[in-house]
Amino acid sequence: MTHPAKTNQSLSWTLLFAGTLFVSASLMFVLQPLFGKILLPLLGGSPAVWNTCMVFYQTILFLGYLYAHIISSRFKPTRQIQLHSVVILLSFLALPLALPENTVPPTESDPTLWIVWTLLIAIGLPLFVVSTTSPLIQKWFASIKHRNSDDPYFLYAASNAGSLIALISYPFIIEPHMDLSAQKTDWSLGYILLCLLIAACATLLYKSKAQHTPTEAIATPADIKLNVGQQLHWLALAFVPSSLLLGLTNFISTDIASVPLLWIIPLTVYLLSFIIVFSTWHDAIHPIIVKIQPFILIPFITYAFINPADLPYWMYLILHVIAFFFAVMVCHGELSKHRPSTQYLTQFYLIMSFGGMLGGMFNTFVAPFIFNGIYEYPLMIIAALLLRPWSTTPSLKSALLQLIWPASLIVIGLILYASISDLLQYFDIIVISLIVLTIISFLLRSKPITFAFSTGAIIFLALGLHGLSSHTLYQERTFFGVLAVRESVLTDEKGQDETYHELFHGTTKHGAQRLPEDLQKTPLTYYSRPGPMGQLFKEFDAKNQNWNIGVVGLGAGALTCYAKESQQWTLYEIDPLVVDIASRPEYFTYMKLCAHQSTMRIGDARLSIDKELDGHFDLLIMDAFSSDSVPTHLITKEALDIYFKKLKPNGILAFHITNRHLALKKVLSIHAEQMHLAALIQEYKPQNPPPLVVATDWVVMAKKSDTLSPLSLSQLGNWEKMPLYFDMKAWTDDFTNIVSIWK
Repeated sequence: MTHPAKTNQSLSWTLLFAGTLFVSASLMFVLQPLFGKILLPLLGGSPAVWNTCMVFYQTILFLGYLYAHIISSRFKPTRQIQLHSVVILLSFLALPLALPENTVPPTESDPTLWIVWTLLIAIGLPLFVVSTTSPLIQKWFASIKHRNSDDPYFLYAASNAGSLIALISYPFIIEPHMDLSAQKTDWSLGYILLCLLIAACATLLYKSKAQHTPTEAIATPADIKLNVGQQLHWLALAFVPSSLLLGLTNFISTDIASVPLLWIIPLTVYLLSFIIVFSTWHDAIHPIIVKIQPFILIPFITYAFINPADLPYWMYLILHVIAFFFAVMVCHGELSKHRPSTQYLTQFYLIMSFGGMLGGMFNTFVAPFIFNGIYEYPLMIIAALLLRPWSTTPSLKSALLQLIWPASLIVIGLILYASISDLLQYFDIIVISLIVLTIISFLLRSKPITFAFSTGAIIFLALGLHGLSSHTLYQERTFFGVLAVRESVLTDEKGQDETYHELFHGTTKHGAQRLPEDLQKTPLTYYSRPGPMGQLFKEFDAKNQNWNIGVVGLGAGALTCYAKESQQWTLYEIDPLVVDIASRPEYFTYMKLCAHQSTMRIGDARLSIDKELDGHFDLLIMDAFSSDSVPTHLITKEALDIYFKKLKPNGILAFHITNRHLALKKVLSIHAEQMHLAALIQEYKPQNPPPLVVATDWVVMAKKSDTLSPLSLSQLGNWEKMPLYFDMKAWTDDFTNIVSIWK
């Protein structure tokens, strides 16, 4: 019979170590978006900034795990405590969180090294301490006299629970209710709490070692000496889910929907899988997950890749997330199943972190340069299927035989696609054939190599079929996303079919052009002559002969067809590929025909505009979108201060705010009210419009109401005063809240 005092002590020790891991993981997942927001106004919205930050975090995490492995395997507990105490005391030099004084990013060179150095000085040591906590504290728990010391891996569930709660809390609780200064203060207090908890754990370890001479957990014969194959297996089981996570996140925003905060869903599932597989009931769940996964793949492949048009986007999203859940559950379940004894605990976590880091680096730095689409996502689906548990390891001959069927599928598919001139007339037959092949692949699930590569062959044949059906003329990928030029057909004013070109960034159309010679100078979509931009240029036609005009966001270049020879236009675009596409006459001719008196500035628009002379512009048009989202640093109060500083006293600021998910007019209305600006809005909804004239929302702002009175008095459109809002704070570089403007 267990003594009650020992039971209570056992529970309190477990809660202490689990609580330490929980707090540590929470601090990690709050620090990443927190410091990213601190850097954002200094460096603009380039994805390279976020990518550099992410690689820095992953690198520090790996170094933290390496440190934990070295000190726990080479030093006695007392020396471990002494060394870690020194590291913690040194980390207090970085508190409270803040940027180094007088830090200024380089303006003429790549800021990557500056970002890394700034992160290292500002948060390197605290982040390092937080990164060491999970493996080190679990190793300490394994070394104390506790009834669960022989298998402390369940504590990893507490760590991931902290990550999950912090992930959800930041956009929905912390960001909406706290500015950056408060967040920095509270994070520093949370870090001090973590250090006290680590000290308490160290005290228990010290007392335990002083009172007992504990034996190492009993190791199985396989664990006495780890072989290379076993460690590579761990590496693959960590690499694939990490890459799959980033691949799905990119795929969602590129091919499904660019919905704000949608990236939280895959990351939530990813963290949840760790909580489940390292829980005490994992052994009962894992075999069930492995058996169910092939059944999930039938509807997933059928509707997510072969025939997605039959589903609304939210069902499409659900299918991908469910398939992702089963894939990472199988991989992480295998990791948990093959975890070693506590003798190799820190080495196990070190390899896991290294695999996760490699997965992130592959998606961030390799995939954008070797693929023109999000192809790493289906590749990792194949890899995840290969990592399913095998009943026996096939011989080389058996493995090659298993490849015959998927290789045949690819060869036959490519021959058909290349030989049939009008492939689309057989579209339905091909779709049905691919669905039948999916069912056949399911029946071959006992042969892991055949099952994985057959699934991959079907997915890539389906992607190729849809690429042909979309009439994609050009597709390329950069750090900024996937850009595609497509040829489509409309019915013209005479009732005849006419081809035209469209520019897509992800799922969002960023411009279109009709091809008949007499229509090539006609701005379309959000910039049409009947729409708000056409009305603005028409109303000020007599006054704008010598205007200096700035345009943020190039798209296909349609706005330049409002330019006059006596005007000077400055075009700001962050993605060089957009400039290249808009300048190629085989795709779009707006720039060739209209942009004669224009200057191109490549880089973040806010930083570029800030370098212009004060009072330079008569009109500044903000049309910057990343897929369907406006970069938040371009719409804060500080950003508007810069814009109006660069505008003449009677200058006009025009904001394009068309958006499927966000009510951006709320942000601009509050800015106009607090900055005492005149502002008008038009939510344009055309009645019986000509082809490619679409609904669009625009806001115009000026320092004086007289500047905008010609528009409000004109009969050209329904310009109205901005509605007032009192339910949210103004957006600043210190405070933004996406949730508050969700439609």
